[in-house]
Amino acid sequence: MVEPALWWQAALLPVVVVTLALAAEVCRAVLSARVSGASPAVAMSAPLRSVALLLTQQRRSIVGADVLLWRTAGLILFAAGVVAAALVPVDNRVVIGGGVSLVWFNAVEILAWAAVWSAGWGADSAFSLVGGYRFVAQGLAYELPHMFALICAAVAAGSLDISEIVAAQQDRWFVVIMPVAFLIYLLSVPAMSFTAPFDAPVGADIAGGAFAEVSGVDRLVLSVGRRVLFVAAAAMAVPLFLGGGAGPWLPGWLWSLVKTLAVLAALIWLGRRWPTIRMSRYMEIAWIVLLPVILLQALVVSVVTIR
Repeated sequence: MVEPALWWQAALLPVVVVTLALAAEVCRAVLSARVSGASPAVAMSAPLRSVALLLTQQRRSIVGADVLLWRTAGLILFAAGVVAAALVPVDNRVVIGGGVSLVWFNAVEILAWAAVWSAGWGADSAFSLVGGYRFVAQGLAYELPHMFALICAAVAAGSLDISEIVAAQQDRWFVVIMPVAFLIYLLSVPAMSFTAPFDAPVGADIAGGAFAEVSGVDRLVLSVGRRVLFVAAAAMAVPLFLGGGAGPWLPGWLWSLVKTLAVLAALIWLGRRWPTIRMSRYMEIAWIVLLPVILLQALVVSVVTIR
């Protein structure tokens, strides 16, 4: 539940995560400009121009569409991202805490699954439906390795409370003793937010997939929700594996911000370096390689923790 003294932080949270999501999108646009040769100034203003265009664009209507599913998908996705961000501890403070907050973080992903599927199914369009199916296949591929990566952190700390997981890293960050879990978690961040290189559900080969039929404010809310979820999942890597706000000289909240920006930079760079990954291929890798490796990592962490 939200602590009474943190209601003002809860009110500011959507503003903070949307700002970070916009900053991440600007960085992505600048990297794209370096490849295409466009002016950096023009690239930096591209996200703002896209927002202005979508705000003024007419919302599309489709005969036969399930309006409730279609229109509310973006709100559900945005809510999932904000709730995920609310579970991230910053300098020993957390908007939504509790003894099983790690479980809540994993459960929030189901909202994202429901949102993308609703956007694909509700539009009554073949391309949108294919995009929704692709995201479900993507979820089946990344979810088990991702879940066991979370379990590794919980086992090492002996708790499902994310704040206690941070406290357990005072002497040594978990990334040192479970690097495999950290890397697999990083791979799951763009997968759960269907961003590059795991952007097949909204791929150009199916005219935008789950986003093929949405326009105007509906598309803007879906796009913002997607980026907010990306930022929130990247920020969660800091308390789970990078010691939270621990660090010399700087205050804890600033260390959390610096580490989050570093994780975001690494993921954005990864998305620019790798082409879009086919889900059939990723599912093979996830089940044949990643799942056995993360199970071995969990076994090692369990043995070391018991000793």
